[in-house]
Amino acid sequence: MRDIFEAELTQLGEDLAAMSRLVEHAITNAGIALLTADLALAESVIVDDAAIDAIEADIDERCVQLLAQQAPVATDLRVVVSSLRVSASLERMGDLARHVAQVARGRYPRHAVPQSMAGTFAEMHDAAVRVARRTSTLLTNRELALAESIEADDDLLDELHEDTFTALLGGSWAGTPQETIDVTLLGRYYERFGDHAVSVAKRIVYLVTGVTSDDLDRSAT
Repeated sequence: MRDIFEAELTQLGEDLAAMSRLVEHAITNAGIALLTADLALAESVIVDDAAIDAIEADIDERCVQLLAQQAPVATDLRVVVSSLRVSASLERMGDLARHVAQVARGRYPRHAVPQSMAGTFAEMHDAAVRVARRTSTLLTNRELALAESIEADDDLLDELHEDTFTALLGGSWAGTPQETIDVTLLGRYYERFGDHAVSVAKRIVYLVTGVTSDDLDRSAT
């Protein structure tokens, strides 16, 4: 019975890693579609988001069953609860990639991002792809140094998000009302993508060490 339970926990980890790879693929293609006005690529991201949602639903159902049937404790309980929370964050990251793709599709054949902001969003794209790639790797090998790298890229996404506000509120902004809305939304999507990746990273740190970020903060004071 114990062997079956451990196999189920292992499968949860493998499914989360697979889900994260789909998210990585989604944010990569969504960003490319946004920056190049690629309609077909944008539509593929939108359609493929259903696969991410399906994995989350399956993981959540299995976690509930494990909680009800196995009543796990200690490390096993951390694994099940962490799986629930990580799957929720990954699902949201997939949604955010879909939102980016939807903006790209909605403005086709024009570029959703005005030329004056193209550099900023190219940097956002690069940072988000790094975040997604590192999240996938972290879920596979649980190297805690990756968690710090994810937080560093999230900090960069926050800074770039601030840059979008600086551009929009500066006296030189000449974008249309629609471009203003799109830049505001896209900046928010990328910023939140990084935030959810950090949530995944913190959950993996907790899973490996048993220490929450709040515990670390208190020990440092």
